[in-house]
Amino acid sequence: MIDGIWWLVILLAVVASLWLLAYLRGAKSDDKTKASSRAKISPNDGLQKTAAMLKQYFPDYRVSRKNNHLLVIKQGKKIAMITIDKKLATGQRRLGDVPIINYHRTPSRAQLSTNLQDAE
Repeated sequence: MIDGIWWLVILLAVVASLWLLAYLRGAKSDDKTKASSRAKISPNDGLQKTAAMLKQYFPDYRVSRKNNHLLVIKQGKKIAMITIDKKLATGQRRLGDVPIINYHRTPSRAQLSTNLQDAE
């Protein structure tokens, strides 16, 4: 029969090995998360191009860049939220009083003008 002290040693060895395994697996997935978050905010993505277009052609609107969307503000009032997501349907929906405009790719100047006028 095994004494109680040996059961304690075996239990501690199992716990230590499981902790080490979890620690090593967690570090690898953390590196992937950091890399994917860097890839999400690239300077040449569609939202960045849309923000630059809004600043250039629509100077009376102020644009705030978030991770997944642009927030368009005019005179302190939220006018619209612009997203670019291929998984969602193209068009408009509302979040409270603010319309959310979704595109599948970078919109043209005419599309932006029409949608922003409809949003106001």
